[in-house]
Order: sequence, then structure tokens, then C-alpha cells
Amino acid sequence: MELFNLSPAEGSVHSNNFRRGRGHGSGNGKTAGKGHKGQKARSGAPRIGFEGGQMPLYRRLPKRGFKHIGKAEIETINLSDLEEKFEDGATVTIEELIAKGVIREKKDGVKVLGNGELNKKLNICVNAYSASAKARIEELGGKAEVI
Repeated sequence: MELFNLSPAEGSVHSNNFRRGRGHGSGNGKTAGKGHKGQKARSGAPRIGFEGGQMPLYRRLPKRGFKHIGKAEIETINLSDLEEKFEDGATVTIEELIAKGVIREKKDGVKVLGNGELNKKLNICVNAYSASAKARIEELGGKAEVI
């Protein structure tokens, strides 16, 4: 059993279009599932997180850090990853990297780093290279093209 397999028991959950407050025979008439009286039984009940006028938790806790919404997410791969997955003389593109399972998705770009050994001549077409990776690829007679 995995988390994505979990679901409620059959018949325990009503669909969103379930008609509440349509008489006793419907199984959800009279108070329409809101119980008897009280603030939550009436219209205009407060929003989620409302604490009765007390400063809510999400405003009491300090803010930490900063998340830049325009920051590019770059996938990084090492020369050793290319050594394992590609044959000598192969052309390496982002689509090929995804197909061979070296990276999961393209995101905003792919950068090749110089970690590990590379002993094959490869023609690589990605967004960026480290200086050591580019030198090693070209030293073996391959091409390091920037797209």
C-alpha cells in the first residue's frame, strides 16, 4: 500500500454535488449536517485559521528567508553520468537525457559539471557547461554546444 493508493471507504464520502437540507428522507435534511445552533451552523462562519480575534498563528510566527519567484531551476549532471549512459560518438540532447533517465525533467535548463571521468567522444547540446567539463569534452574530440 502506498500513499497514492489511499482512498476513503466506499459510501463514506458524499460527492460535492450532494444535495444537503432537502428533507429527512434524503439522509441529510433538517440541520443539513451542521448540527444544532452555534457559530458554525450559521452563515458567515469565520475563515479557516480564525482564532476568535486572537492574533492567528500564521501571523504570530516570524517570517524566515526569501523565495525568488523568478529564479531559474537548473538541472545539473556530471561527466560520469554521461560516461555510464551514452556510447562513444553519441549526440547528447536534453530529450536524450530524459529518455535515458539521467534527468527527470527539463525545468529551466541543464548544466554539465566536470565531476567524474569521461573517456568517450560525445557531442553534447545543453544550456551550460562548467569550464572543466567543457575542457574535458573538447579534449576528447567532442563538441560542447550551448543551446
